[in-house]
Amino acid sequence: MKSILILALLASATFAADAPKAPVKRERKPQPSLVKVEDVAGLPRVLLIGDSISMGYTLDVREMLKGKANVHRIPTNGGPTTNGLANIKAWLGESKWDVIHFNWGLHDLKYIAEDPSKRADPKAPGSHLQVPLADYEKNLAELVKTMQATGAKLIWCDTTPVPAGSDGRVQGDEVKYNEAAARVMTAAGIPTDDLRAHALKQLLHMQLPANVHFSPEGYGYLAQKVAAVITEYLPKK
Repeated sequence: MKSILILALLASATFAADAPKAPVKRERKPQPSLVKVEDVAGLPRVLLIGDSISMGYTLDVREMLKGKANVHRIPTNGGPTTNGLANIKAWLGESKWDVIHFNWGLHDLKYIAEDPSKRADPKAPGSHLQVPLADYEKNLAELVKTMQATGAKLIWCDTTPVPAGSDGRVQGDEVKYNEAAARVMTAAGIPTDDLRAHALKQLLHMQLPANVHFSPEGYGYLAQKVAAVITEYLPKK
């Protein structure tokens, strides 16, 4: 009887050992640029609005302006202007902002099909721009009005280059979108951080192949320009 019981216990232990284990859920760490920062008292408050390009230069800009400004950013990828219209009031919140450095463009000029979360071949049947140029210009004008109501100094940031072979985008389309943005900013009296021109100076060394994104060195290079322009418009002591 004892031997039967021992065999049963061994079989049970063996089955338990062989049974598939439930996957261990690991908590996903937040993207460093999206982590909320605490203000240093007495420093001006800056808000960065933009897509993954701005996420790429946020930490460098924050470090470059350390001791000069509290540099915040929206807690997500800004996406297209349609996303901006849906979320801008929540992003601005009730806080006082001294400077808002903002961009939309790379998601607006992206080609999509049925699923807006996925890029589509611009030449494929049924593919279309996520936000057509005329709508982009109209959306930007509306976003500018909302941000101007905060009393902050606004700085428009030109959309960086779209290279050949970039998935779901057409090389050079950012030029047309930047021209549309320029009309809005000129009418509103908003200065421009020409990040596109700055990027072009080092594009071959700083931008990833057939990709709108940049290397870590590239984001540091972009941050130099962003930090310099923001510094120019910080409140004078």
